[in-house]
Amino acid sequence: MSVSVARPLTLDELRRYAIARSLFKPTTLPVAIRRLGFVQADPMRAPARAQDLILSHRVKGYRAGDLERRYPKLDVDEDCFVNYGFLPRETLALLHPRVPRQAWDASTRARAAELLAFVRERGAVHPATVQQAFAHHGRATSAWGSSLQATTHLLDDMHYRGLLRVQRREAGTRVFEAVEHPAQDDRAAAKRERAQGLLDRVVALYAPLPAASLAYLARLLAYGAPHLKTQVREALKLATSRYGHAQVQGQSWFWPADENPRSRRHSPDDQLRFLAPFDPVVWDRHRFELLWGWAYKFEAYVPAAKRTMGHYALPVLWGEKMLGWGNLRADGGRLRHELGFVGSQPRGPAFKAALEQSVGECEVFLGLGGTV
Repeated sequence: MSVSVARPLTLDELRRYAIARSLFKPTTLPVAIRRLGFVQADPMRAPARAQDLILSHRVKGYRAGDLERRYPKLDVDEDCFVNYGFLPRETLALLHPRVPRQAWDASTRARAAELLAFVRERGAVHPATVQQAFAHHGRATSAWGSSLQATTHLLDDMHYRGLLRVQRREAGTRVFEAVEHPAQDDRAAAKRERAQGLLDRVVALYAPLPAASLAYLARLLAYGAPHLKTQVREALKLATSRYGHAQVQGQSWFWPADENPRSRRHSPDDQLRFLAPFDPVVWDRHRFELLWGWAYKFEAYVPAAKRTMGHYALPVLWGEKMLGWGNLRADGGRLRHELGFVGSQPRGPAFKAALEQSVGECEVFLGLGGTV
């Protein structure tokens, strides 16, 4: 639906809508993942992995590591979408069989076939086992330029190509098993429908989206579905006829057609939250700046001397105000926090109580004791 021009939609309404629709009432882990549609993963722990931080705000009683511990029994897969993360298994039918941009040469195909037979014979394999059995494959260079075992690189590539899936993790390391994705209808109409389904999931996760951000995310879908790149581009052209949209302060915004950004139910609560850098509320830095008027920076890969916010600064949301950022660390069984503010620090008992409650909840989430 498009919004009537009788009373223009406001940026304040979009901000409340963005917060309330994403930070829904905490529910079960399977329901939260299905409702989000995608949970971005990150290996850094500061003080917990991004996927755990994201889920902690949306799953009742969630504890750091619950996703990894429960993963084998969940209808969820680790895979590539707009980034790498966790997806409801039903989404895999839109992504696989994945056709990468670059085909394997004959030598790589032969090594992959040998490795796949090895995995099938054992049912599930740890990369260390594969490295020991295939040491003769030598070493390879990763996409980041580092040297690694060739078998490790090949495992990643086979996972991306849909020959393997992550069965579980052991101490954070992925354990793989063989998988076969069903063949898909390759007719033009069916491919367009799958591409549209992927774009719908992007909008459902990150709405409301300014037009530039929607276009950027559509390009990122080439990571998860490179074989549907043309169809995704075509689906993007249909955005104004498929999604709700409106002009707000010179920007075109989009959201699912069955939602109303003006609804009174989009009312943020008064909790204070430390949000992961990849949380859906803050992921889109362009939208972040439009909604809150300042630029949040992820500085984990910035030299320490040049950081302005910190190694893994977490945006601090209080109600609908994005106050600034916090750096959290576990120290001696307690959670230490350093805060930075955009403008002056809030004063008064309400902010103090909200901060103390959030820090206490983070300690429980991390399995720490005591209060700060």
